[in-house]
Amino acid sequence: MAGNVEKRLEELGIVLPSPTTPVANYVPFVRTHNFLVLSGQICFGADGKLVAKGKLGGGVSIEDGQKAARACAINLLAQIKAAVGDLDKVARVVRLGGFINSMPDFTDGPKVMNGASDLMVEVFADKGRHARSTVGVASLPADAAVEVEGYFEVD
Repeated sequence: MAGNVEKRLEELGIVLPSPTTPVANYVPFVRTHNFLVLSGQICFGADGKLVAKGKLGGGVSIEDGQKAARACAINLLAQIKAAVGDLDKVARVVRLGGFINSMPDFTDGPKVMNGASDLMVEVFADKGRHARSTVGVASLPADAAVEVEGYFEVD
């Protein structure tokens, strides 16, 4: 039986993908006590392809960047489900860290990251409000436009 969070995802039309496996020497998540740290997720969509590829401010629009950040957040949710088995165990979204593949003069990274932040609030309501950092970077794996990592309190 689906929990409240999964029902909310269904209402939003979101189907969680199978979590991706690491491509290097790291694990997708670490749980210590009631704290879950998730490795960065790039913006793969449900079809396994990048939602946005390339640089913000250099061909990728803010809107496409927001869609990419949202896809990263969905991938974080898939990793949480793999880690704890039930998304209703999320007590709080503590922090998101966003990496925006961007041109040196692109300064709207925070607007792009809203794609991930907005989804967390849509899904978890007030428990989804979080601290956040957004950093512009020169490149990301597979030339992804966005990567997002997360920190969560879980029961």
